[in-house]
Amino acid sequence: MSTLKTYPPRKTRIIATVGPSSEKFEQLRDLAEAGVNVFRLNFSHAKHEWAKIIVGQVRELEHQLNRPIGTMMDTQGPSIRTGELANPIPLKVGEVFTFTVRGEQEESASVNVNYEKMVEDISVGDTVLVDNGVIRLKVLEKQHNKIRCEILTSGTLGSRRHINLPGVKVSLPSITEKDYEDVRWGVEHGVDYVALSFVRSREDIEQLRGFLRALKSSMKIIAKIEDQQAIQNLDTILGSADGVMIARGDLGIELPFEELPIIQRRIVHGCLRLGKPVIVATHLLESMHESPMPTRAEVTDVANAVYEQADAVMLSGETGVGKYPVKCVETLDIISRRIERAGGVKLVDHVEFTMDRQHLVASAIMLANELKATGIVVFTHAGNTAQMASWLRPSSSHIYAFTPNETIWRQMSLLWGVRAFKMMLKDEDPQGTVVEALAVLKENKLVHAGETLVFLSQIEAHGHRHDSIQFRKV
Repeated sequence: MSTLKTYPPRKTRIIATVGPSSEKFEQLRDLAEAGVNVFRLNFSHAKHEWAKIIVGQVRELEHQLNRPIGTMMDTQGPSIRTGELANPIPLKVGEVFTFTVRGEQEESASVNVNYEKMVEDISVGDTVLVDNGVIRLKVLEKQHNKIRCEILTSGTLGSRRHINLPGVKVSLPSITEKDYEDVRWGVEHGVDYVALSFVRSREDIEQLRGFLRALKSSMKIIAKIEDQQAIQNLDTILGSADGVMIARGDLGIELPFEELPIIQRRIVHGCLRLGKPVIVATHLLESMHESPMPTRAEVTDVANAVYEQADAVMLSGETGVGKYPVKCVETLDIISRRIERAGGVKLVDHVEFTMDRQHLVASAIMLANELKATGIVVFTHAGNTAQMASWLRPSSSHIYAFTPNETIWRQMSLLWGVRAFKMMLKDEDPQGTVVEALAVLKENKLVHAGETLVFLSQIEAHGHRHDSIQFRKV
């Protein structure tokens, strides 16, 4: 893609899932060089020993490329699945099929499921979706351990197929014992983000946060929005989570498909209103599992997510098991650069400020927009100032964030428009910190003579330090 270098640096972040197509160090390096900011490990499949190797390789890549690369673990969550079958079962429209719980299947047109309370939770007339919605059934009747259903779409049922129950309030816990074991492993190995699957309420997030707090972990929690209960509790979930992932695969199964674009926009806008990072995920470049080129509809889908200024777009099977993982990342990169150059939606007028410092950061962004500054420079110990600057989506400036904290440095890899640097901050000499940061930016050829920078820093006055906004010509 020879036109890649004609566009400005990309502000939208790219997340890539690691799998058989991308697990070797050379493959990870190619993906990172193509533009990956965060690598995702799917613990529905990942084993701890394998994940340890991947995290170690990502840390080595950071060292070689001299930039932060985040890691995100994705929990398996509660999973309702069919049992083992000796042979696949053909299903035909109009026939009756039986799901059996707490016992052996008793007839050829039946299968066991692993969820004992399925009979209690489901109602006559409910829909059962199997194998990512490929097979649809309608509940006709239920007995003490059986659910008899009418087959609505034909298909072939294999072993251990995933079951969705749209609109059904299931009794399964959102966080399983396996999830806790996996998160504990992630804390021990310095994983930066945990994507919590099948979040249904604020309480699910707070439960995991309490677990992380007990482990003295600063891992960030990304709430995956995947079912109707999450949509019903969306406002409180957004208020509690550190960020949100729009998991359009399961969400698209749970909802009428024509509702999905509306829900996606609602979630993106809700996150931008509150200053929470938001990720658009699943099926972005589905055709590129097998093809080196995206469809035109996929290009438009990605462009829409970038235009709405989502923090990140995520690849799943495209980089995990697809044939063209690097091409997929290059495709996201070039689409993002082009759409960002054209501008995006302006939601700054709708943000909700809750503290004085947010107003200070907003003033710095306004100044940078008016001056068309090359960059906004922030100094942060906890990452909050950088996240605020990212939240307000400066129109032309990149955000250069300096922190002495390696964990924060790495976690800023998910934030829209932020380029992070590790550097000790001279709290006793704020102006010395400004001078050092400027030297780093010059050394990395990120700023040039005559360009303008806006600094969010401090000044010394009458024996006290005060937050300040400064602008300087390079």
